Amino acid sequence: MTLLEFLLMEFSHARELQMLHFIMFLLLYLAAVTANLLIISAVAFDHHLHTPMYFFLMNLAIQDVGQLSVIMPKSMTNSLLNTRFISYYGCVTQVLFFIFLMSSDFFLLTVMAYDRYVAICNPLHYEMLMNNHVCIRMIATVWIVSFFYGVLHTGGTFATPFCSNVIHQFFCEIRALLKLTCSNLYLIEVGILFLSAIIALGCFIFIVVTYVHIFTVVLKISSVHGRQKAFSTCLPHLLVYSLFLVTGSFAYFKTTSNSASLLDLAFTLIYSIVPPLMNPIIYSMRNKGIKDALLKLLGLKYSSRDSFSILKHYVFILFI
Repeated sequence: MTLLEFLLMEFSHARELQMLHFIMFLLLYLAAVTANLLIISAVAFDHHLHTPMYFFLMNLAIQDVGQLSVIMPKSMTNSLLNTRFISYYGCVTQVLFFIFLMSSDFFLLTVMAYDRYVAICNPLHYEMLMNNHVCIRMIATVWIVSFFYGVLHTGGTFATPFCSNVIHQFFCEIRALLKLTCSNLYLIEVGILFLSAIIALGCFIFIVVTYVHIFTVVLKISSVHGRQKAFSTCLPHLLVYSLFLVTGSFAYFKTTSNSASLLDLAFTLIYSIVPPLMNPIIYSMRNKGIKDALLKLLGLKYSSRDSFSILKHYVFILFI
């Protein structure tokens, strides 16, 4: 069956609820993009943050903005215009760039775990092991491998003919597309997904082992201030990684049905939107360097004891 377009899932047939969906998605999108752009700006304009950890964090924020921009504007446009259509090549583009950016998030979080390991467990060799050239090569590798990974998934997904053009999701998600196939060629993508699970498991084991070593070293630090400083740089990364892993695992490894499911939609919303929205909040709330840079960027005075004021200013910037 040759398709020229797909029909995406409607959140509701009622026009009022469609507009509500548009407004809610718009607010979430603006909040997430604003938060991530603040992180990018803070790192770019504060020379104190020109270190590998913050360089990786800036790339993570760029990837989060891209990930949301691939899927949310089309869904908002459809609700605003009361349509469901997405072209075949528009769907291909969504799959390619969504997988590209989401996988780059995952690989970058793995690289960031290695950076924290070197900084805490091997601090005397940190500048040699994590110099500018090494960091740039790491980031370039993450982007290139992730793009290849996106191409691989896109080719595997669209290699098979589709028997229907009705996608039971608000964007072109691989799982939803595979339900529409009418050929055994879909097993190509199933094989790629299995390979992805093995790679993800390898990265998971690497991060777990890395943090076991990190926490072993941190707990041996005699200075309370030293332990707090080490934890303040590790815990945000661990929280972000856990959020990414848990939401993605629930979405991709739960049992799916062939019809529209509110549970499928809920899990997809969580793993595709929540991490990019929460990542900058987690880092800004737990990292003193980011908080100072943000307040400096926004022209706000900072007192180390006034953490509630920081939260108030940050939420104000995000939502007003």
